[in-house]
Amino acid sequence: MSKSPDGSTEQRFTTRIGLIMSALGIAVGTGNIWRFPRIAAQNTGETGAGAFLIAWVIFLFLWSIPLIIAEYASGRKQRSGVIGVFIKGMGNRFAWVGSFVAFVPLAITFYYSVVVGWCAYYFIYTATHPLPDTFESAMLVWNNYQSGYWPMVTHLLAVSVGVLIIWKGIKSIEKANKFLIPSLLLVILICVVRAITLPGAGEGLRYLFTADLKQLGSTRTWIDALTQNAWDTGAGWGLFMTYAAYMKKEHGCTGNAFMTGIGNNTVSLLAGIMIFGTVFSVLKHEMGIADTRILEIMRDSGPASTGLTFIWIPQLFNKMTGGGVLAVLFFLGLTFAGFSSLIAMLELPSRIMVDAGIKRNRAILIIAILVFVLGIPSARNLNFLSNQDFVWGVALMISGALIALMIIKQGVREVRSEINQNSRDIRLGVWWTYDIKWFVPFAALILIIWWLAQSFVPGEWFNPFSQFSFMSCIFQWGIVLILLVLFNKQIAKFFTHETNVS
Repeated sequence: MSKSPDGSTEQRFTTRIGLIMSALGIAVGTGNIWRFPRIAAQNTGETGAGAFLIAWVIFLFLWSIPLIIAEYASGRKQRSGVIGVFIKGMGNRFAWVGSFVAFVPLAITFYYSVVVGWCAYYFIYTATHPLPDTFESAMLVWNNYQSGYWPMVTHLLAVSVGVLIIWKGIKSIEKANKFLIPSLLLVILICVVRAITLPGAGEGLRYLFTADLKQLGSTRTWIDALTQNAWDTGAGWGLFMTYAAYMKKEHGCTGNAFMTGIGNNTVSLLAGIMIFGTVFSVLKHEMGIADTRILEIMRDSGPASTGLTFIWIPQLFNKMTGGGVLAVLFFLGLTFAGFSSLIAMLELPSRIMVDAGIKRNRAILIIAILVFVLGIPSARNLNFLSNQDFVWGVALMISGALIALMIIKQGVREVRSEINQNSRDIRLGVWWTYDIKWFVPFAALILIIWWLAQSFVPGEWFNPFSQFSFMSCIFQWGIVLILLVLFNKQIAKFFTHETNVS
């Protein structure tokens, strides 16, 4: 044990399995179950989505795992939250850089807790009500929920449960993830087994895994594959960096990063198998709907990208034997996935405030109030939530590039040499040096340019209050960056008092 910045005894992960479960908790979230199948469906060629899967796996090893290694190494070495890591790694002049990296996941937390609340509501609803049997009845359930104050209540519930889990520090986080992640995997496996045994499910699986190699010539396929990897692994968010502050010295960075990344993508594939198998079985085998219409349903994002998960899935479960139980398990798993990520997102800013000298319990309460209050607009307005998802989702690419920049400033070879000092860990090859130095910054630049170009809609791009406009990103990023640069010296002063204790 060592002393934390607030004078209390600093905790560490007690076991490697606890670290792995907690890291998987970061990686495995609603993006695996809710977003991945929809993005795969949007990138199907004439014969299937296999080409997208190829690009997606490639970027797991070129983007996600290298950044997770960088986060583990930085957090474990500096024993600080995100801002403290950047100050120690780059100097006081760059406090604003670490602050921006820390702000991006905090901004995402404001609306992510709202989404976790949706999942919890649907879990309770499916456990206590009959499943909707038509599109109209499914929309009625959704609209009745959204039109009242339930989104505010479930948002508050999500924040409150998250706070209770992180209240006692990393030991309680570790215990929670040791329960959440195995339970989530069990739920997913039960749903997958049921899905692949449905009549006609094999056709959905063939569509998921069959590669139309012409799709590899599409820029959209590669862009979506890289974006999905950044989203569903949590690489470049600073979350792994935060948990790494609690790693023991003997816990290796490289091996744990590979286990985290590969484990995360395995969960996404299982979710894809479950969704594709279920959708094709019910819509095609039982209802006789054509392939093109099935894919349209899967691609249709619906209100705030909820169409497939909250509108269609309950209907599909209603049409199969034992579907009521499976619906409850599905939304239970989705809720567990949401909470496992949410607790890391709440721990990140809380740890930063502890680094600044604020008592942990007070820091957690401040963050809880902040997240609840600033999440209210997203809870009340789906268009606002969608805008925040767009603006700060694109900003994650900037965060990934800034983490790579910090490693470059320190010296990539030197950092790699430090990582390889752990003889118990997998030896990190020279490929990582070139990947962090060249590929990650270049890929981030391409992604940002592409996404902003997509938002360059004639007549709307210059409107900062338009939902998906170019100027909406520039306006919001600009405000945050200007404030952080102006107050850079003050931010640095908050963190330079702390002593680096390993």
